[in-house]
Amino acid sequence: MRRLKKKYEKPFRPWDKERLEKERELLKTYGLKKKQELWRTEALLKKYRKIARSLIAKRDKEKERILIEKLNRMGILPVDASLDDVLSLTVENFLERRLQTLLFRKGMAKSVKHARQLITHGHVTINGRKVVYPSYLVPTSEEDKIRVEK
Repeated sequence: MRRLKKKYEKPFRPWDKERLEKERELLKTYGLKKKQELWRTEALLKKYRKIARSLIAKRDKEKERILIEKLNRMGILPVDASLDDVLSLTVENFLERRLQTLLFRKGMAKSVKHARQLITHGHVTINGRKVVYPSYLVPTSEEDKIRVEK
């Protein structure tokens, strides 16, 4: 039997007031259901920042280019970005690329909660393929192919 590992880490200080207020605001703004979704996104950000720090130390231009191209395809960084731009990324940059947020920002849903419901009920397709995950990070190539079918 294969054991799955968690894709997030819980915060070290569970009752830190500033962090709790910031998390509550992000949950409301982006329509997240659980804090686990936010922590998963923070873990993703942490991963890319760690890679960028190691590449700065190694000075490997080829891997730098690959990392920046990947983040560019995801729509998180512009084409002419550098590793310093990767280090200055925030959680909001990743949350803005979620399917749920993009659906609301494009005006296809009345609210972020409505966007989440449309997605989970199977009314949203990308490139003719049904996507039922609100946390799906939409690449820029697929951004204009999002359709809502009722």
